[in-house]
Amino acid sequence: MANSETAFGLRPVGMVGSASNSTGLSYYEIASDNANAIFHGGICVPLAAGVIARAGAADGGTTQALGVLMGVEYVDSTTKKTTWLNHWPGSGSVSVDTNHPVKALVADDPNQIFLVAADATLTDRATALLTVFANASLGSSARTGSTSTGRSNSELGVSTIATTATLPLRIVGLCDKEGNNDYTAAGAHLYVRLNAHFNAGTRGFASQTTADSTGL
Repeated sequence: MANSETAFGLRPVGMVGSASNSTGLSYYEIASDNANAIFHGGICVPLAAGVIARAGAADGGTTQALGVLMGVEYVDSTTKKTTWLNHWPGSGSVSVDTNHPVKALVADDPNQIFLVAADATLTDRATALLTVFANASLGSSARTGSTSTGRSNSELGVSTIATTATLPLRIVGLCDKEGNNDYTAAGAHLYVRLNAHFNAGTRGFASQTTADSTGL
């Protein structure tokens, strides 16, 4: 049986240790001339300019992640009204009044647990269980998404699962909920954390050359 929901990015669902999950988000800024889309549920990284950008590479990259984008707020230059979107479509797709910042809402707690879909079969549940505590990347989907729904296309790259510490995701569990627990098909859901989180321990921000910064 096929899994019912795939390719939705990273969805915050809980906290390490079953701590209280307030679903709290923090505000950061996106440069108003950033031409690169950052999709809902997509990884974002901090830059030296004090703003955030999309994931450092197509597979998520090794740049420390700040968190996952949940939405944006900006003032429209024509209507002069505050506008809300569930993603940043890029500067060429919106009309921003640059007298006001583009605010990004980011799930940025380093203890946040996210739900993500696998991009390929995990064979069966016993084999899938062997992936827990391993690391993985997002295949080649970390920067892509739907311009219609604003949702990220990010999925966990099954072929990348390894012990490699620099991979952006740590698998911490299987989600056995009915409808998305067919491990013989693509789209089974896994619980993950962000590796090398910017807010965990002492970390440096990304320079505008090591993280994607076109349009900044």
